[in-house]
Amino acid sequence: MSIDRPMPTEESILEFLDVCEGFYPPDAVGASIEQQRQWYDALCARFDHALPQGMVYADGMVLRIPIRRYRPRMITTSTVLLYLHGGGFVVGSLESHHSICAEIADFAGAELVSVDYRLAPEYRWPAQSEDCFLVLKHLLSSAGSKVVIIGDSAGANLAAGLAIRALEEALPGIAGQVLVYPALGGDLQKGSYVEMANAPGLTTADVAYYRSVLQAPPRHPVAAPLHAVSVERLASAFITVARFDPLRDDGRAYAARLAEAGVEVWFREEPQMVHAWLRARHISEGARAGFKAVCEAVRLFAHR
Repeated sequence: MSIDRPMPTEESILEFLDVCEGFYPPDAVGASIEQQRQWYDALCARFDHALPQGMVYADGMVLRIPIRRYRPRMITTSTVLLYLHGGGFVVGSLESHHSICAEIADFAGAELVSVDYRLAPEYRWPAQSEDCFLVLKHLLSSAGSKVVIIGDSAGANLAAGLAIRALEEALPGIAGQVLVYPALGGDLQKGSYVEMANAPGLTTADVAYYRSVLQAPPRHPVAAPLHAVSVERLASAFITVARFDPLRDDGRAYAARLAEAGVEVWFREEPQMVHAWLRARHISEGARAGFKAVCEAVRLFAHR
């Protein structure tokens, strides 16, 4: 393993990385925002997948916020899934995680709502959290409503922050939080941020760039949940991280904090995965197993 660029050995993941770098170069954050978004959209389109049979979806609005609703052929729970996409708060849209959302909804037998929250740098923090929280409150506005919050990467940061906000504001109905390779405000000079500084798919320099664009307060509990004074009484959580990812220890540390505080938590680390492995779920055995675990956690929370 190279010290400078640690790499997994699973052949299909290495092939996945080669394809990714053909669409989204390793130095993409040095390009203009417009160029980054064009590259990212092309990358996501490359790994898009046919939707499950019987899946229907429709775009709409919650207040001023664009959303997309997914309804699988069979709905077996009234709990709604809320999906917040990744992309460093800079890229991503309703399209970028389209088939991912559809497949999760289908597996869980639940309606899913994806949020097209505002992006940086046009909109700095807390615009993203505000958009997602407004949608969450709308979904929980009926008595007895329940929601499972799901996010990957930057979206997992938003999801964790929403769980904290819901607790702070005594908003009931959070059935669970599912955090996929979350960015939670860890120290860039320690742990996996050093060990995996030049990992494929995401580098520590990339993380620093996204933080600088977002301009969130570095120790605010909603923006950086690892810095929350207390995590007691938070919603049950499923957290999964990738071995070859600078964000890895954020998820590890947060899972440990939740467990120590008595919060029900499941933790999983994918030994051969890199950041953004969700896109590889149809070509990699490791990613396929990881995605199944995510879907099973969502289904568990949604059917309680």
